[in-house]
Amino acid sequence: MTDARLEIAAGFATAQGPKADNQDFGGVHLGTPAEQREHGVVAVIADGVSGSKAGRMAAELTTRSFIDGYLDQNPLNGIAANGIKALRGFNRWLHARGRIDPAMEAAATTFTALILRGREAVALHVGDSRAYHFRDGVLTRLTEDHTRAQQGLSHVLYRAVGIEADVKLDVRHVGLAPHDRLLLTTDGVHGVLTDEALSRLLGRRGSPDADAQAILAEVAEAGARDNATVLVIDVMGIGAPDWEAITAEAEGLAILPPPKQGETVDGFHLEQLVADGRYTRLFLARSGDARSGDARSSDERVVLKFPKPAAVSERGARTAFLREAFIGRRIDSPFVGKVLSLDAGRQSRLYIVQPFYPGQTLHARLAEDGPFEIAEGIGVALKLARGVAALHRAGVTHRDIKPDNVILETTGGLKLVDLGVARLKRAEEFAEAEAPGTPGYKAPEMYGGESGSAATDQFALGVTLYRLFTGAYPWGEVDPSDAPRFDRAPVSLGRRRPDMPAWLEAAVMRAVSVDPDDRFEDVEELIHVLETGSAAAAPAPRPLSLIERDPVRFWQGLCLVLVVLLMVSLATR
Repeated sequence: MTDARLEIAAGFATAQGPKADNQDFGGVHLGTPAEQREHGVVAVIADGVSGSKAGRMAAELTTRSFIDGYLDQNPLNGIAANGIKALRGFNRWLHARGRIDPAMEAAATTFTALILRGREAVALHVGDSRAYHFRDGVLTRLTEDHTRAQQGLSHVLYRAVGIEADVKLDVRHVGLAPHDRLLLTTDGVHGVLTDEALSRLLGRRGSPDADAQAILAEVAEAGARDNATVLVIDVMGIGAPDWEAITAEAEGLAILPPPKQGETVDGFHLEQLVADGRYTRLFLARSGDARSGDARSSDERVVLKFPKPAAVSERGARTAFLREAFIGRRIDSPFVGKVLSLDAGRQSRLYIVQPFYPGQTLHARLAEDGPFEIAEGIGVALKLARGVAALHRAGVTHRDIKPDNVILETTGGLKLVDLGVARLKRAEEFAEAEAPGTPGYKAPEMYGGESGSAATDQFALGVTLYRLFTGAYPWGEVDPSDAPRFDRAPVSLGRRRPDMPAWLEAAVMRAVSVDPDDRFEDVEELIHVLETGSAAAAPAPRPLSLIERDPVRFWQGLCLVLVVLLMVSLATR
């Protein structure tokens, strides 16, 4: 198994050449570790169109605006969709400025970006700058030049940023492996050097900076004719598979009847049956696998989840796999369960591998020990709500929040798990017979056809918190074949729990409101109430006495009074 992250090294070089100024621009945005995990590494190169005004400005503004716009998007929407959206708005602005601003008349630029995330790179391209992939001595061009095919017009662009009101980007995906090299060039480089020359120079395997400089040196020696810019990226390590890779992975895996305790699957020994649900079967397993470059102990324990093909359709099983695998590898929260990646070629059938979190489910804890004490319960409620909020910030709806899907770790942590029915824009919805949610936790609108939203998650969270403090359901025990009687008022927490603070009761009851408009605006608002409610509800502190507020003044005043009394006593004798 591997939880490796993407690691790269980059080199950049640019030369003005015989031109009066340099209208090329480019760079690499590495970002924070969190940005790399969510959005990837962004490399861009742009060449301002020399026949227009403000070519350099167009190249630089396009590059900077694209990076900012791309990083502002929800990463779960996909690299290509986010990249196209990030550039489309800027293109409209640049095209409009080129028509009305004399200083930017006909401003335009080529644009080629490589976005590296997980185990793939996505090329987004328009114009005649280029992107290449180099592996095992073979150089593959990832882009096509958008120039006129007629003789003598090969330098004339028919597509570029700013030329038209709507820009059309070419998109290409390429898988990554350690030791791959990626190359971005402007036409001042590939217009002079052949692919064979570029392949030879990349094959030197020097540092990215040294090889970028070497490419420009050979351009100068061959006779530079334009600005020349080159960007070299070395892939040193790859991360978890991204959506496209996970999709391909799922499509190639057989869906078999779930195994039994004691069997071995792909090197995993299934030691113990953890849960046998309607759609899935979970096992605690041991693996003698080796993490890339780092031997792992055979005592390592993981959890394997297998679909039940007799209970769920093949489409539903694959969709659940995609959802859980993708979200579990992308959401970065200490309160949401992860999904592990297996080394390529190991997995022979459809299942998901998750870390083993020692502890017990919230359901088991309530069954054994009953409701939580108020202070401890608030702590658990906050962790769970923060996990839900992390999903919502990423545009994910869990759709099956309940005590069975909450693990209370022996270390004091908490993990919200089971993302198989989570709502993700990129995945198909479950068929009607495989609709998500659990009776007793489903919001009223889900019984009316709502497929799940942040508001329905909040309702399920509210029911879970109600049970956390009372052990019961707001509307009483629920028949799995029927909906609760939402036309009746739920039993107040105070009736079941006399020591329940009024502010906490109000918060939980608001979360389980029948009308979605009566619930909190979002789970973040509920978190704020849980964080501040105790302090807000605490009794007002008593006024401090003078000796507590200022003991020096107290003793000075007391001494003064004693002196006055002594003088009065002496004067009356």
